[in-house]
Amino acid sequence: MQPSSTTSAAMLGLLRLRPWTTYELAKQMQRSLRWFWPRVERKLYQEPKLLTASGAATATMEATGNRPRTVYAITEDGRKVLGDWLDRPAEPRTTDFAAMVKVFFADGGTLEQLRATLSEIETEARDRLATLATLTRETLESAPFPERAHLSAITLRYQVDEELAVLAWTAWAREQVDGWVSSTDPGSWDARDQLAEVLASAEAGRTA
Repeated sequence: MQPSSTTSAAMLGLLRLRPWTTYELAKQMQRSLRWFWPRVERKLYQEPKLLTASGAATATMEATGNRPRTVYAITEDGRKVLGDWLDRPAEPRTTDFAAMVKVFFADGGTLEQLRATLSEIETEARDRLATLATLTRETLESAPFPERAHLSAITLRYQVDEELAVLAWTAWAREQVDGWVSSTDPGSWDARDQLAEVLASAEAGRTA
């Protein structure tokens, strides 16, 4: 048996930690998985039912006062599915970055619009760093799964480094754009020189 998708495997990963209600799964995803696999949130109500139907999870009806709830738990088959998935190569990394699409097509608008987009990117990166700082502090002080602190540390480091890279790129891009005449005319700014630097960086990083 194989998980139908990375989203299925991610759900099994959470269920391996402990049983959850759908509400609890949503909170845990908001805390952790959304940073590097946000699409799991969009399948929150569908995926546990699919896992249950496949035998990888169980669904138990409980009641809290007068409110019914469903608690999902992983099965032994589900643990094997998760282990097999961890043994296979991961799907290629993808990035959804709508603001960068706006930067790429900025010549369809004004220089002011491009600057506004860069400001939005910077603001979002700073906001995300603030949230990551809070999450890291909570992990240090009251981690729900302290035995997994080593994995939280390396994944949080990746997220923080990514946002810092976005901030550094935004500062650089704003400095370049400030010398342009318009979104279609960079003036004396030499794109070929910049592309040569990008190429050198890519090749150096590839062989490092």
